Amino acid sequence: MKFYLGTHEPTWLNRSHRPLFVSAVRLRARCVRKLPTARVPWALDSGGFSCIQGPDGYAQKAPEYAAEVRRWAEGIGLMDWAAVQDWMCEPVKLALTGKSVREHQELTVQSYLDLRALAPEIPWVPVLQGFARDEYHRCAELYAAAGVELRELGLVGIGSVCRREHTGEAEAIIRELAATGLRLHGFGFKLSGLERCADALASADSLAWSDGARRAARAGRGKKTPSLFGCAPPAKSPQNSPAVALEWMDRVQVRGGIKAEPQLAVCPFCESGDVVPPLSSLDWCCANCGEAWGDLRDPDL
Repeated sequence: MKFYLGTHEPTWLNRSHRPLFVSAVRLRARCVRKLPTARVPWALDSGGFSCIQGPDGYAQKAPEYAAEVRRWAEGIGLMDWAAVQDWMCEPVKLALTGKSVREHQELTVQSYLDLRALAPEIPWVPVLQGFARDEYHRCAELYAAAGVELRELGLVGIGSVCRREHTGEAEAIIRELAATGLRLHGFGFKLSGLERCADALASADSLAWSDGARRAARAGRGKKTPSLFGCAPPAKSPQNSPAVALEWMDRVQVRGGIKAEPQLAVCPFCESGDVVPPLSSLDWCCANCGEAWGDLRDPDL
């Protein structure tokens, strides 16, 4: 299973040695003037949970989103895939839009059809939406009725399970869909969910480390030795800390049984490919020329 480390810092794209998962919302906000250059593979989330706050849904309609993703794919490089503008089916989202599960599913399928037509060169990943077990199968039927054979695609996202991925119901949904021959991507999975479902997923992502770091920092306030890990002092903003993210990633690999593939990089000083990935930070070291570097972010970003 391929695992993408979620981050709300798009500039990590030119620093990280782990595959990253980045939201379109953060790219719009943080990379207006200039784009980072990716050093590792990454995938794009449409940011639907933040964007859909009413019946109109996404502010960026299909043509605008397709143009954005084309710019990011070309300018950043190494994009594995981009998620379509799917419509979540959690009760809280249905209450905000005033629409039914079926309507959200139809909008999700239409998003895939529209984006594929607008930018066929982009590796779009369709998303199965629903909430109850039968609803996901009905969503697959909507794709089939539109001429989309999901089993022939490289990857299919499964939505509206990230807040209950640790439950037996969510596990049953994932395993049933995987058994039909689909290669599934799990959005926003936590450690507990990965422990249950990692073997049924082709890939997954998570930003859970950031939320956990924020809560831990708040809980430690007022104590004599507040700390996230052992007796080490906490980062000023642990929810943005590469060290915190990578420590959490180590736990993901152990508890989720995920084998991380080493990511290759090129030294910016001598252009050697003999670069050693760091273990606890985003700093790199070249075995050829001996140069070490960390934050290579462009000041214009």
